[in-house]
Amino acid sequence: MAVDGTYNVEMTTPMGKRTSKLTLKAEGNALSGSMAAEQGTQSFTGGTVNGDAVAWAVEVSGPMGKMKLEYNGKVAGNEISGTVKLGNFGNAPFKGTRV
Repeated sequence: MAVDGTYNVEMTTPMGKRTSKLTLKAEGNALSGSMAAEQGTQSFTGGTVNGDAVAWAVEVSGPMGKMKLEYNGKVAGNEISGTVKLGNFGNAPFKGTRV
């Protein structure tokens, strides 16, 4: 299953819904890309692909300083979904659709 592409993603956090544009590029089992949201665009490398399972992390700056967001999800057709670890603030679901 090809995970490459751009997705409109929505994350449901304790602070409400957050939207972003996610771009994924797989090379073998390595995953890279970027996430564009209200805080700006964050590129990432070091992610992984295993079949339809994907994982990556980005660091964002917010009102309470920098926070690492760790995503784990699955791609099914044109849909992506999973969970994101919000630093020390627990987990939140995310879902998106390929553009």
